[in-house]
Amino acid sequence: MRFVNLPKAHVFDSPEEPAAQSYVASCPSCSRLRYRSVSGWFAFVAALAIFTATSANFLLAQEPEGRADQIVQSYVDDNLFMGAVLVAKEGTIILDKGYGYANLEWQIPNSSVTKFRLGSITKQFTAASILLLEDRGKLKTDDLVKKYLPDAPAAWDKITIYNLLTHTSGIPAFTSFPDYTTSKVMPITPAQLVAKFRDKPLDFQPGEKFQYSNSGYALLGYLLEKVSGLSYQEFVQENIFKPLAMANSGYDSHAAILPHRASGYTSGPIGPENADYLDMSVPFAAGGLYSTTGDLLRWEQGLFGGKVLSDASLRKMITPFKDEYACGLTAKTVNGHTIIEHSGDIDGFDTDLAFYPDDKLIIVVLSNLNGSAPRVITGKIASAIHGEKVILLSDMKVVHVSRDILAKYVGTYQLAPDFNLAISLEGDQLIAQSGRSRYSLQAESETRFFVKDPEVPEIEFTRNPKGEATSLTIHQGGHDMSGPRK
Repeated sequence: MRFVNLPKAHVFDSPEEPAAQSYVASCPSCSRLRYRSVSGWFAFVAALAIFTATSANFLLAQEPEGRADQIVQSYVDDNLFMGAVLVAKEGTIILDKGYGYANLEWQIPNSSVTKFRLGSITKQFTAASILLLEDRGKLKTDDLVKKYLPDAPAAWDKITIYNLLTHTSGIPAFTSFPDYTTSKVMPITPAQLVAKFRDKPLDFQPGEKFQYSNSGYALLGYLLEKVSGLSYQEFVQENIFKPLAMANSGYDSHAAILPHRASGYTSGPIGPENADYLDMSVPFAAGGLYSTTGDLLRWEQGLFGGKVLSDASLRKMITPFKDEYACGLTAKTVNGHTIIEHSGDIDGFDTDLAFYPDDKLIIVVLSNLNGSAPRVITGKIASAIHGEKVILLSDMKVVHVSRDILAKYVGTYQLAPDFNLAISLEGDQLIAQSGRSRYSLQAESETRFFVKDPEVPEIEFTRNPKGEATSLTIHQGGHDMSGPRK
């Protein structure tokens, strides 16, 4: 299998690209259809590495399969993950296993053939379809949208197809509209979906900045249908799924009888609950596909093996334009390793699909329980396979710290111009808060704390001779962010 020569990912680390940038398509209270759900004040970690500890190396003594399985199982044991995971390196499958249940009510286990809704992993299939049309001379990504939609509003005059692919169009996300939670249960046509946002004011001028928008990818699906003469479902099926023998992938439909389909769940006060209903015509080309771990392995091997696009189009697809986002994919470097990745988050499902081109490592994590575990599992498995030290939440031991010491950490810390972290004390418990997000801190030592959440990093306080905190540092995947107490 031939893998094309992929460029190194561009890393944005200038002051103009703040670490607090997150890939959130809409307010978490308004939608579950978004690429990356990054919890409140930890939004900045979307630009950093997945947490890996620097003390403990107990995972390094095992073989890759054992390490990967142990990492996943730790999140299963903490009731943070159920789903399926596949890991392959240089064409050899290291792990291919289901965890927990595809259906809790019938106790049907997840397996390697379970079908999961992909959420925004769908976007890379939409992007590849558009680039495939460009390879065939049917369109150009620098074409204006109005070339194909002459009746488009004047506000769209400068929007190109490339702006849609890279989330730089300025078109607001329909998943953030006030009526989204009520309208998402109703079937809708692509034309009706586009009509929901076509007359809304732009959030910014095209190309000016990055802002994740499901509207842009819905519009790409609508354009794809107009240019190709096929429905989105037909185009993807005939041009991607069939050629790559992805027999267990397709456009999801609640009405269809779909063997081995997983039910979707979300976390409730006393355990998992059935996820809200979502008519799958609503996510459309932004998040409407389903697949299995095995089919996504075939996709990664086909895409990066040069079986889908020309070398030039693949290079365009994986070369970031703004904020590490390319065309339906992000590309970045963490701990010296290039990662080409996209996550998905849709009612009842969270997913992650990552390719590490330097060592031909593919990690597929599909979950039918909403939460951030899939992205973290991907990062930890990659760290273990790369020989880095990995420690799990279950191995972080809580120690007792007196209330008098904890009280000296109370205050507000400024970690970036627009990122303040408030530390308060409730009883004998330190609470970290930014905006509406609150986290209880568990002590590892008198100065170092962690949160029982898979995507939250460690926090360490620096003290003066009186024991009072003068600054706070967040440790995340070998990266640190520090700020003084205000």
